[in-house]
Amino acid sequence: MATIDRQATTLALAHALSAAEHGLAVIPLSRRKLPALRSPHRLDPVALPCHGECGRFGHGVHDASTDPGRIRALFAAAPWATGYGIACGLPPHHLIGIDLDTKSGTDAPAALRELALRHLFTLPVTVVVTTPSGGRHLWLSGPPDVAVPNSAGRLAPGIDVRGAGGYLVGPGSRTEHGVYGTAPGTAHLPPAPCPPALLRLLLPPPRTTARSSPSAAEHRGQGDGLIQFVLAAHEGQRNTRLFWAACRAYENGIGADLTASLVEAARSTGLTEREARATIASAARLTAQRR
Repeated sequence: MATIDRQATTLALAHALSAAEHGLAVIPLSRRKLPALRSPHRLDPVALPCHGECGRFGHGVHDASTDPGRIRALFAAAPWATGYGIACGLPPHHLIGIDLDTKSGTDAPAALRELALRHLFTLPVTVVVTTPSGGRHLWLSGPPDVAVPNSAGRLAPGIDVRGAGGYLVGPGSRTEHGVYGTAPGTAHLPPAPCPPALLRLLLPPPRTTARSSPSAAEHRGQGDGLIQFVLAAHEGQRNTRLFWAACRAYENGIGADLTASLVEAARSTGLTEREARATIASAARLTAQRR
C-alpha cells in the first residue's frame, strides 16, 4: 500500500487548485509522476476503451479538471498523491510543454538554441519549471485548432514534447527524486505563444511525393495504409495517429474521400465519432494553411 505523506498531499492539492484558477486542468500524481488513480477497468480485459464516460475516476489525463470540487474529490480518492499533473492541449491555453533534459550527457537547452538559430525563431519569455534532475520545462501556448503530438527525442536528443493527451508535472509537486519548482521571475507569467517556426517542427512532417498525379490504384494503396496506421494505435496514440494520417490524406488529395473510413477506424480504436471528426477537421485546416 502506498505510503501517505499528508503534508506533501496537502501542498500538492493547494498548488493544483492554484493552477486550476489560472485555467489549467489538473490530476493528482504519485511520487513516480504517474496518475495517482488506477483505471477502474484494469481487471476487465474485455472492457471497451473509456475516457471517463463511466463516471468513475482513474482515466489518467481524461480526469483532468479546473473545477475545485472535482479536484478535491480526485485528491480525496488518492490520499497518497504528492504531486499534480497539468493536462496539455486543452483550452484556454492549449498548453505545449518542451521538456529539456540534462541527463545522460545531453545538453537539450543548447540543442534547442541551435534549432532556434537554424529555423529563425526566438524563444519567448514564458513559464519555466525546474525539475529535480536539473532539467527544465518550457510552457508554450498553441493554436486552438492544432493538436501537437507527444514525442521523445524527435526534435533533438534530450528534448521531449508534451502535447495533446499528455501532461506536465506541476510546480510544487514532490516526487521520489525531489520537488518541482519555477525558475525565478517566471511563475507569474502566462504560457507564451509558440513561435510558428517551432510549431511547424513540433508537428509531423508533411509527406512529399515526386509525382503530382498518382493513379487511382496508388490512391487506394495510400488510403489503405493510412487506415491500417490508425487501426494499429494503442491508448495514448489514437489522436496523434489519426491526426498524422489525416494530414497525409489531405496532402495527397484524398482527405475528403478517406474521411468516413478514418472516422470508422478511429472509432474502432476507442475514439468517439465527435473526437475523430474534430481531429480530422484540424488536420484539414492545417494542411490548407500550408498550401
